[in-house]
Amino acid sequence: MKKPQQNRPIPTFFEMDDSTLRLTSTLGLEASNGGLFVSRGTGVHPSRVIQSYELIYVRQGYLNLHEEGQQFEVSAGETLLLWPGRLHGGTSPYALDLQFYWVHFTLPAMRRAKSAELLEVPRYARIERRDHLTGLFQRLLNDQEIYGVQPLPDSLTILLMLWELTRSRVATATLDGAPQRLAASADRWIRTHFHEAIGASTIAAQLGCNADYLGRVFRTVYGRTLTDAVHERRMLHAAILLAEGKLTIAQVAHDAGFEDSGHFRRLFKRSKGMTPNAFRRLHLRVHVNTA
Repeated sequence: MKKPQQNRPIPTFFEMDDSTLRLTSTLGLEASNGGLFVSRGTGVHPSRVIQSYELIYVRQGYLNLHEEGQQFEVSAGETLLLWPGRLHGGTSPYALDLQFYWVHFTLPAMRRAKSAELLEVPRYARIERRDHLTGLFQRLLNDQEIYGVQPLPDSLTILLMLWELTRSRVATATLDGAPQRLAASADRWIRTHFHEAIGASTIAAQLGCNADYLGRVFRTVYGRTLTDAVHERRMLHAAILLAEGKLTIAQVAHDAGFEDSGHFRRLFKRSKGMTPNAFRRLHLRVHVNTA
């Protein structure tokens, strides 16, 4: 009787050009360390060459960088993927309000992969689901602070991060035509006014359109209602404040746009699956570096 064949790990393949990193969805990525950078308004990102990829996600403010002479301004909600073996560095001093997540990872030797297996990761992207990517970074940094770098779970988390970048690229590419542009305008307005007392009628009035029409268009483009989008932005802002640990729960609720802290607690637990206090305890342990 023949012995059953043992399952062998499937290698990860990847290829790259100057605009896109393409890799298979199989696991072969090797995770390294990550952190949260908080600016004090001084210093410039160092010029250096590293032998790993670096994923940067700006949480607040903006970051000006170059890579081999190519200039990038990475604003809040945007990501930049830096290539290994290339000189990169800052092109202006850190902004006073700058905060960005970073993580390093490596990939195995370049090989060819079938196009159906490729995960196409944009080098420079505006993130569609910021709360998802923020949560993944917080999970990674919390785990690394407690357990150190762990190859398998950290690699899986980074792959999920890269999937969020891929999803954002697809979402951005489909925003063409007047209805899509209107929905995108509503989304941008929500991102800057979520902390105010707003609703569908308020947003529609600001954009000069009918509230019912805007609601239908927004749901078609983004797959959620305007109210859901407002709540998601408030939850993301609240999660960031809770992770920083400087404000009380009532203060976090007020800063995120909730008049009733009890209502905030209920919505937060429904959104995150835990109370605000539990979320704070879970995410306070992160690697923070400053200029």
